[in-house]
Amino acid sequence: MGDDLVKNKKAFHQYQILETFEAGIELKGTEVKSCRERSIAMTDAYVKIDDDGQAWLLNVNIAAYKYGNQFNHEPERQRRLLLHKREIRKISQMIGEKGLTVVPLKFYLVKGRVKLQLGVARGKSHADKRDTMRKRQDEMDTRRAVASRR
Repeated sequence: MGDDLVKNKKAFHQYQILETFEAGIELKGTEVKSCRERSIAMTDAYVKIDDDGQAWLLNVNIAAYKYGNQFNHEPERQRRLLLHKREIRKISQMIGEKGLTVVPLKFYLVKGRVKLQLGVARGKSHADKRDTMRKRQDEMDTRRAVASRR
């Protein structure tokens, strides 16, 4: 993996990630520049696969490039994801199961290209979220206790 640009921390809280995929994104020039400036918001973002077998990234806001001119991009547009057909088929089959969705986990750079890590996820219940928070708190408490004894 490359240089992380933005992580979707909320996704790990709201979903149980079952499998991850790496995808390229079809971006315009000013979008790439905005991504390098880390001007990306992924609240409520998800991936949709249409009938033509294309994967689309929705509800991701890549802010308009501040030095862009009249050719600047539209911040909330749909963006096509670049995946192999077999990956799209596999994701489509997994989405067909009840309660599964595909969410973006993070944007990062690989050899100067913007990539996206996708996660096939199942929504957590309120109790699952509390259990996760309780486990995290217990781990932090044990780390503090060990560190104070040194």
